Order: sequence, then C-alpha cells, then structure tokens
Amino acid sequence: MKWATGAVLASAILALPAAAETRITYKSAKAGTSYYQMGVQIAEAMKSGSDGGIIVTVEEGQGSVQNVMEVRARGGDYVFTTPPSLVGLAQAGKAMFDGKGDPAFDEIRALFPIPSLTMHFVMSAASGATDFASLEGKTILLGKGSFGAKEGEKYLGLFGLEGKVTIADAELSNATAALKNGQIDGFVTAGSWPAPNVVEAAASTGVVVLSLNDEQVAQTKRTRLVIPAGTYAGQDTDIVTTSLPVVAYATTKMDDETAYQLTKTFWDSKATMAEGAAWWGGVDASMLSNINGKIHPGAARYYAEAGIALTAEQQ
Repeated sequence: MKWATGAVLASAILALPAAAETRITYKSAKAGTSYYQMGVQIAEAMKSGSDGGIIVTVEEGQGSVQNVMEVRARGGDYVFTTPPSLVGLAQAGKAMFDGKGDPAFDEIRALFPIPSLTMHFVMSAASGATDFASLEGKTILLGKGSFGAKEGEKYLGLFGLEGKVTIADAELSNATAALKNGQIDGFVTAGSWPAPNVVEAAASTGVVVLSLNDEQVAQTKRTRLVIPAGTYAGQDTDIVTTSLPVVAYATTKMDDETAYQLTKTFWDSKATMAEGAAWWGGVDASMLSNINGKIHPGAARYYAEAGIALTAEQQ
C-alpha cells in the first residue's frame, strides 16, 4: 500500500511541470532558410520570455500554401506563417484554393507580423546602374522558382525591360561570387532585410540597391517598404522597394489566454531578438495594417492593453 501511494505521488510530481507548460507547434519554411531561423529565434524567445511556460517546437514547412492547408487537420496548438493575401484566397476559395475550400479556413486568426519578404534589385557599383531604366543591356541573375525570381521577372516586364536584359542561368546561391568576378551585373533576391547575401555583396564588392518610384510601386500591386539608409555598406539614402507581408497565424481552436501570452511574449522579446538578428528591427506595430483579416481575440486583448488600435475588420 505504501509502495502504491509513493508511486501515485511520484507520478503526480512528474506530471506537474508538463501541466504548467503550453506546447505550440510553429510551422514556417524549409530548414536552412531565414524564415526557419526566425522560427528558431521565436521558439527561444518564447521559452525565455515565459520562464519555460511556453515551449515551441519548430516544424519545417513546405511553403505558405501548405501551411494554410494544414489548418484543416491541426488543433489549437498550431501556429503557422503565411502572407495575409493567401489567407484571404483560402477563405474565398480562389486561385490555388479553388475547389479546396474548407470551413476551417474561416477560423484562421492573426497573432503578430514577422519580417516581410522584401524585394532587392542589387547591382554592382561597376555596372553603373542606378535605376531600372539603366538595366537595359545588363546581365541579371534572378535565380529559379523562388518568390524573388518570379517577382523579379514580373517587374522587368512591368517596367518595359522584357527582352532588354540578359537573364543569367545560375543559382542565386552563386550570386555574390558571380557579381564579384563580373559574370553578372546584378541579382534579384527577396527575403527579410537586412538580407545576408546583400550584406555580403555590399561589403565585398560594392553595390547599389535600386529604389522604385511611386508609380512603379503602384504597378507591382505590392506593399511599399522603406529600407533605412545605412542598412547596407555604402548605402547613404533610404531604399524604396516592395514587400510581401508575412504574419504568424493561429485559429479559433487556440484559447484566448494562449494567444494573448504568445503575442505579449513576442512583442516583449522583439528588442532582444533584434540584438541577435537585425531583421527583427524592421518589425513594428505599423505592420499590423497589413493584416486584412481578423486578429485572434487573445492577441487583440494584448494590443488593447498596449494602446495599439485595430481596425473594425480586424476585431
């Protein structure tokens, strides 16, 4: 009898830490990408900022569309990243979600923004290119299959450069070396800023990151974003470019308290995360305006406490 009582007591004690933890699965991007690394940083920040109360497991994602699709089979512990535009398409059953609609999509709710996918048109200083008109006759590396490659190709068409630019047949991973040895005049990349490959190119070769004018930004139908002067070596003025906002989402299956704690811990930890990775420095409350759907009630409670106004559509 004493043994049984002891065993029960031991089991109860062992169960206590688990009961005090909130476990979350965070699904972002493929391992090795900057967005996967952001997930790792968020996981570390959540554990530290909550004194171990929130444990986040980072799961490799296969893309933003798949992240949204998994909502159908996931529970209240699922957090994922995707552009707000994809959530809108899923809820409307349009484009890649045509014929794949599901009531679960209507339950998607935003938590907080993360660094946007930011377009960079990076030209070597030696090329002499300072705007899009001067790209004519130049050799540009777009990469293959990525958002940046597709978007870069689109912009060349929009700005009247189709057929006037030589597209290099190489992988984006070779961009800095190719720029340095003169094989290409420039490359296009999309990611959080500061972008590591742009930092490397600016430091080793000397580059000009092109700005878009207001008319060009409007033509792209993307979100305007300003990269502050001094972000890259030799950059003494702001860069006006475009971006695809990215947001961390949950669903209404997540309880309000968990959503509140996740959101509060994220914002409380952001400055510390920025000390370790500069891309967090570009995230601020103004980016909530990029969310054109509903924000989780638990997250909305945090924003109300912080004095951050939400739109009627977000509540």
